[in-house]
Amino acid sequence: MPTRIVLVRHAQSVPPRFGEPDEDTRPLAPAGLEAAGELVSSLVSYEPAAVLSSPQARAVQTVRPAADALGLPVVTWPELREWEPGFLPTPDWEVLCARNWADPSWVHGAGESLDALTRRAGNALARIGVEYPDATVLVGSHGTFLSRALVAVGRHADFESWRAMPMPAIYEVTV
Repeated sequence: MPTRIVLVRHAQSVPPRFGEPDEDTRPLAPAGLEAAGELVSSLVSYEPAAVLSSPQARAVQTVRPAADALGLPVVTWPELREWEPGFLPTPDWEVLCARNWADPSWVHGAGESLDALTRRAGNALARIGVEYPDATVLVGSHGTFLSRALVAVGRHADFESWRAMPMPAIYEVTV
């Protein structure tokens, strides 16, 4: 039996500050906290054996209510963190993101290409399969990470689907 991975994009977070590096401690907005609570019954119904998350606060806060309901800890893995694009949040950030999606090998400054993120996401999914064989695992992460994880397992994701991904969102993959 393959490992079933339930990928959860974090709920609505407090927006990043323009012109400043994104903060790992950036939390969910009040509406995001409410949405995370509303996810509990749905996420618990998967009966996960483990709950993993990006170490970034907004991802942990999204899966923590379900983990608490299940009596499971939230285990953070650094490789589940959001994409490191190499540019600061700006009003025109989507222009730079569109360039990355058009050429996933393109790197802005010291950032991470989308190809590199796809490899990181694929390696994380493979590690989950090794460490949790024949189990269901709940994974809290981020929109770009989830999109590239889908690409890593052969599913479709592009700039438009990434932009349209709701907060929160749930996707299932098997490894």
